[in-house]
Amino acid sequence: MIIGIDLGTTNSLAACFQDGRAVIIPNRLRKNLTPSIVAVDELAQILVGETAREYGQLHPERTAEVFKRFMGSERQYDLGGHKFRAEDLSAMVLRSLKEDAEAFLGEPVTEAVISVPAYFDDKRRRATKAAGELAGLKVERIISEPTAAAITYGLYEKTENTRFLVFDLGGGTFDVSILELAGPILEVRAVAGDNYLGGENFTRVLEEAFFARNEIDEEKLDRKTAAMIHQAAENCKKRFGQENPVEMCCAVDGQEKRLVLSHKEYEDLCEPLLERLRKPLQRSIADAHVRLSDIDEVVLVGGATRMPVVRDFVVKLFHKFPDVTVHPDEAVALGAAVQGAMKSRNREVKEMILTDVCAFTLGVEVVMERREGVFEPGHFCPVIERNTVIPASRTERFYTVYNNQDRIRISVYQGESRLTANNLLLGSLEIQVPKNRAGREAVDVTYTYDINSILEVEVKVLSTGQVKRQIIKGKHNTMTDQEIRARMEELSYLKIPPRDQEENRLLLLKGEQCYEESTGEARERIERCMRAFEAALDGRDRNQILETGQMLRECIAKTGL
Repeated sequence: MIIGIDLGTTNSLAACFQDGRAVIIPNRLRKNLTPSIVAVDELAQILVGETAREYGQLHPERTAEVFKRFMGSERQYDLGGHKFRAEDLSAMVLRSLKEDAEAFLGEPVTEAVISVPAYFDDKRRRATKAAGELAGLKVERIISEPTAAAITYGLYEKTENTRFLVFDLGGGTFDVSILELAGPILEVRAVAGDNYLGGENFTRVLEEAFFARNEIDEEKLDRKTAAMIHQAAENCKKRFGQENPVEMCCAVDGQEKRLVLSHKEYEDLCEPLLERLRKPLQRSIADAHVRLSDIDEVVLVGGATRMPVVRDFVVKLFHKFPDVTVHPDEAVALGAAVQGAMKSRNREVKEMILTDVCAFTLGVEVVMERREGVFEPGHFCPVIERNTVIPASRTERFYTVYNNQDRIRISVYQGESRLTANNLLLGSLEIQVPKNRAGREAVDVTYTYDINSILEVEVKVLSTGQVKRQIIKGKHNTMTDQEIRARMEELSYLKIPPRDQEENRLLLLKGEQCYEESTGEARERIERCMRAFEAALDGRDRNQILETGQMLRECIAKTGL
């Protein structure tokens, strides 16, 4: 079976197609969402998800989160002396989801469709595929998150022709896609987005306001206090839907610090972020050649769209209430699962033909003549424009620049800037041409781009008929099988706790956190309960573990923390 995975910045989850419908796969803690957080404890054990989040409250220096934003980069995370790239950390989250799926389905899971932000470039998409391979998964397809959500929306909610805009604001990325559903055909018309804009930015606004209001120098805070302030800001952000004003409290250097904000004050602070949301929306509408009034529905996807400040922004911009019938956290994973069922030709899947677009322009580096005989390199010539329906094939002709030039180098770039220095280099190839006067020799360069983000470049010399083809993989290429095996061996010294231990480990971490935040008799009660629970775990008596664990849960619940 092919499962669908939403590998998110804040949370990740998996889904499968069963009994004619897509269903969410619960994790080992019987929850649908697994926080995209990884930690390495003192025993070199890998902690993933909620356990890692609780551990991170106590040991932020050994914990990593929001690493999805750095997929495909050279950034490394040092967790207790162990170094990881974003792909490694994502692979651990994916492996956790894979194990949960195998426990839920009762069979091995080796294939998956994984979603990525629509505005992820080639480098980030390949890094995501590499993470899946590191997790032991054959990645059948990389699918854009808004497209996956649109599959869910179109499959279950709509029976008539509709043009809709998917507004996908997650924890770390923002995507907007304009799609048309016409019978069984779901066509993506345009995509745009911001890979560094999400719910985390809206949390950061509260942190900065807290620091400013209380005259706190953030640079002087230890990592543990900074992590507590971040969590308090996150909790505060979530309460804007129920309270007005909202109060944020946190202890700094033993003193209680507060921030009180009304909805209007918070909205004013978020204005720069709302302006950043507006730009991709305007670009996608322009690229799709439609007007705001042509959009029948606006579909909200992503946990950050629950924020009143975001929903109010959408209503004011489109002059209509958004459609919230799809679950903002689950729609992408469900759509990915449906895509997996389509790939495996499941007869229970409603027949749907899906078309997608190229999110970024693909082009060639060329030289420009500044004055006679003086050429300036580094200019970008588009071959396949952004938002071209894929698969697509386009050809452009290029000429030699110098007398007796005997070779032409085709450097392949992805991006929107007129200068290649600001775009992403995907790869290059060279071909020989007969020596001749400048401009007398030419090559036809053909780009063929498919739905799995594979680009084939063909260069044909017109005078000789010589042809050279190459699949462009780029310098950040997907890892080879040998490299994947080598990296898995490097990570093998790290131990993942057994599934049946994780719930107990999580309870202990919550107890530790609660103990630190309590005082007096409450602290003493928690300590007694934790000692009893730890003794039961050491004794391996199942009944004692269940009994003392329940006592500890009740003790934590009474503190209200």
